[in-house]
Amino acid sequence: MNGARLDDPMNIVMTIPTPPATTTTTTTTTTAAERALGRTGARVLPVSLGGEGILRTSGRAAEAVPVILEALRLGVTYCDTAPAYQQSQDYYGAAFRAAGPGARDQIFLASKTHERTRDRALRLLDDSLRRLGTDRLDLWQMHDLRDLADVDQICAKGGALEAARAAQADGRVRYVGLTGHHDPAVLVEAMRRFPFDSVLCAINPADPRYRPFVPTVVAEARRRGMGVVGMKVLAAGRLLREATAPELIRYAASHADTVIVGCSTVAEVRANLAVNRDLAAGPMPAQEQHALERRLAARAADYDTFKG
Repeated sequence: MNGARLDDPMNIVMTIPTPPATTTTTTTTTTAAERALGRTGARVLPVSLGGEGILRTSGRAAEAVPVILEALRLGVTYCDTAPAYQQSQDYYGAAFRAAGPGARDQIFLASKTHERTRDRALRLLDDSLRRLGTDRLDLWQMHDLRDLADVDQICAKGGALEAARAAQADGRVRYVGLTGHHDPAVLVEAMRRFPFDSVLCAINPADPRYRPFVPTVVAEARRRGMGVVGMKVLAAGRLLREATAPELIRYAASHADTVIVGCSTVAEVRANLAVNRDLAAGPMPAQEQHALERRLAARAADYDTFKG
């Protein structure tokens, strides 16, 4: 690439194929009723696009951008990414350009900051906006809070939450959220200290075994009117040894407003988003949820290794 930087989003435009005409417009082919994302007022499908899978790579735009375009075509409105996910943000920027004018405005765009201080977080935010090719994020999340030291730092004078307030004031950010999959007590404490608009946390049938997020973080978020987004739905694919992807997605989506699933191919996008149709009739019945939890209870420790 003649010395061009790999992480320069402008390089991506030269590496993706021209998308088929059917991927340049958004067409909702799912039939699930949209849900409100907490008090934000945003409407989201039960199943959305995660920022990992093929999107958490570098130099693979030819594979990654079509994944995003297919999700947009199928009516996804919530799109997840993060600076820590290699070129994920660059791929989104390229996809928005390929999809044409107005494509970015049709979605609720969520990114994150792993920086804990005001100045470093604001610099990272501006880099995210550049890579994504937009002037604003719909949701900016304090990424991967693991312990109370993280909470103390973002809440302190000069902390990242000062950056969030400043970015809201000048229009670079609409809503502020938090994420974590390590310790639910950390997220609950952060929620007590700051009026977050949403939380992204782990939700799958292995959750009840240890440090469960559903009865703690999800319950507290509901009490506060926050949006709930589920992740680790398939435990990076490991849970597919125990259950089918539709079962696992339906389980998680029964506790969250939407769940994000990383995809590696266009076919995976279609298969995962097809579960939205299954959810049109409502959440997975409690009896079915409990049966799924019991089915993998003896091996649940194999699937929650991301917890502390």
